[in-house]
Amino acid sequence: MRGDDHHDAPVRAALYLRVSTGRQADSDLSIPDQRRQAKGYCASHGWGIAADYVESGASATDDRRPEFQRMIDAATAKPPAFDVILVHSFSRFFRDQVQLEFYVRRLAKIGVRLVSITQELGGDPMSNMIRQIMALFDEYQSRENAKHTLRAMKENARQGFWNGALPPIGYRIAEAPEQRGHRVKKTLEIDPIQAETVRLIFRLACEGDGSSGPMGVKSITTHLNAAGIRTRDGGRWGIGAVHKVLTRTTYVGRHRFNTKLWKTRERKPEAEVVEMAVPPIIGSSEFEAVQTLLKTRSQALTAPRIVSGPTLFTGICFCAACGGAMTLRTGKGGRYRYHTCSTKARQGETGCAGHTVPMNKLDTLVAEHIERRLLQPARLEQILSSVLERRHERVERRTSHIADLRKRAVEADAKLKGLYDAIENGVADVSDPMLKDRVSELRAVRDQARADAERAEGALDRLGPSITPQAFKTFARQARKGMRAEGGGYRRDQLRALAQRIEVDEKEVRIMGSKSALLRTLVAVSSAKTAGFGVPSSVPKWRASPNKTANTYVIEIALCSQ
Repeated sequence: MRGDDHHDAPVRAALYLRVSTGRQADSDLSIPDQRRQAKGYCASHGWGIAADYVESGASATDDRRPEFQRMIDAATAKPPAFDVILVHSFSRFFRDQVQLEFYVRRLAKIGVRLVSITQELGGDPMSNMIRQIMALFDEYQSRENAKHTLRAMKENARQGFWNGALPPIGYRIAEAPEQRGHRVKKTLEIDPIQAETVRLIFRLACEGDGSSGPMGVKSITTHLNAAGIRTRDGGRWGIGAVHKVLTRTTYVGRHRFNTKLWKTRERKPEAEVVEMAVPPIIGSSEFEAVQTLLKTRSQALTAPRIVSGPTLFTGICFCAACGGAMTLRTGKGGRYRYHTCSTKARQGETGCAGHTVPMNKLDTLVAEHIERRLLQPARLEQILSSVLERRHERVERRTSHIADLRKRAVEADAKLKGLYDAIENGVADVSDPMLKDRVSELRAVRDQARADAERAEGALDRLGPSITPQAFKTFARQARKGMRAEGGGYRRDQLRALAQRIEVDEKEVRIMGSKSALLRTLVAVSSAKTAGFGVPSSVPKWRASPNKTANTYVIEIALCSQ
């Protein structure tokens, strides 16, 4: 190694300058001060400066720092690019005692020293021990600071204030009405334009786009990209981003803070998580309905063979006791056919006490009750009242949103006209760069507002016509007619559009269906798009024992002994 200033060849020094937070980096106070002191130190020792490495806003608790790694690569090159790494203090290099010693020894092997301006030490054993003690103290202090900072941020979140970072899509950062201390607190408020995208994603998941059933994450992603609906930064949607929107409790007013370790991204225990109150974008019932759909939906849908199976209720009939599928069994040489619990059939009564019902009895019982109890105008109106109310609210909200967008476009257009008039009259200088930026900004606002309004109007059209009392009568009449086959039996595909799950208990049968699917078929009939009503191409999987949700209707039938 080269010596100090009394050698012929000057020592080549690399300056490593670091600030630990983005706030320090933005204010640009610490880096210039470190550079000034480092240059003075080199000048007083007669050292030359070979390079400097500036790390803005990076923690020294690990070595995942771009400039740090670039410096180490230069130091370990053959020959090394410099003889000394000069830092303001050892904590600028590392705040982890083990890592500090690892790199000090690694550099020493290739003849490169680590020197601190404010903590000058030699290379003897005593100096090494002092450096290690200093590093231990720095590490302890770093952890304590992090602990206190996190504690303050958690309390800040509990009080409803935003701690920084990019807010979830659908929200924007706003200044809190009151100021606490010398800093202006921040909160989240709803971004009216982006919030509509969030509402659309939930609506697609819960009800579909008017021509389909509830859509999965992949289908929603495809729909958004095909419709030209972009993410906040103008990019295309991905499956992960859509799934994150659908599962984020922020949208029902409960933003979860401190959920993961920032280094490893591992989940923290629930006791460490803080919920911050924010304005809700989605209703709780809609959010819970979507969570249920996400849990019950497998990677795809049940196989098409289930829809085209040999019996009326293949794939949708289950034992209420164990949740197992009801399977078809025959007796008396095939003369009699029964629905029986598959668990009982495989394992006997030790697996499940199970239930067995003659196939014709169950088929007739279910079909007749759908005809008599579901397909009545008054009953349909009662079942669909909640989803119709939500539909009406969406129409009103979207209509208001379209009006706001049109108003925004008109205002931007008027401002543009004013600027053009000013240019034409010689009042404004056309070469002024600020004027050009303002014109570009207003054009972007106008064009975006127009495009968003057209997209919202298209979505409004896809909702279909309003549902009238006559629409209920027409639908009930056509549905009853469509269920009957020419031979006097029942049409399996039409029944499946009305009942997606049948549970057989000891004393009753429960018929379950989706209110959203029922509404879609009703709208299709009202729109005169189809002579009958919607038929699913395949049946979504349900959980073994699904709970009744706001989007589910249930018809209970007493199962009398034969």
